Amino acid sequence: MTEIILYDYWRSSASYRVRIALNLKGLSYTAINTSLLDGDQKAPDYVARNPQGFVPMLSIDGHDLTQSLAIIDYLDANYEDPPMVSSDPAERANTLAQALVIAADIHPVNNLRVLKYLKNELGQSQDVIDTWYRHWIEEGFVALEAMAPEAGLFGGDKPNLADVCLVPQMYNARRLETDVTAFPKLVRIDAACNQLEAFQKATPEAVKDQ
Repeated sequence: MTEIILYDYWRSSASYRVRIALNLKGLSYTAINTSLLDGDQKAPDYVARNPQGFVPMLSIDGHDLTQSLAIIDYLDANYEDPPMVSSDPAERANTLAQALVIAADIHPVNNLRVLKYLKNELGQSQDVIDTWYRHWIEEGFVALEAMAPEAGLFGGDKPNLADVCLVPQMYNARRLETDVTAFPKLVRIDAACNQLEAFQKATPEAVKDQ
């Protein structure tokens, strides 16, 4: 197997998802810090390979893969253990729906580029921006709490794609002082996942200085 290179930013929740998936599958990789604050993701040579200029990007098997869920889908297709989605179509669709509550509904409106636009172009105060951030987390978490199982993880005994998406979003929620006490099932799942080495090794603090 050729070297796996992850173009990463420590605080990116999309990169965090990919780090977790790589760790769960036992895949070693080299991380290249791509600072969103310094604008590394907009460098011409990077954009030539990743036209959106986002992180993460995973260089693997001769491919430059972008978008975290697409990257995880590739990993799942080529490195099957443990699976991130079920082979059963209905279960797979259910897991994707849960994951997309975060990846398609919460995360995009709270992305750094959106927050910068609110501040710089629209002139919003930091208090207003933080309220915006928490609002969309809470709205998504209300739905996801209703979808969450009464016991175990979203993936049952083992983490699946929904768990991989939840943990970074819960990290962000706490960082922005979102009250998560109304979401006890999500809190339980997050705590259980964070007992696993694959999640611990992927945290922003664990990779910040790599």
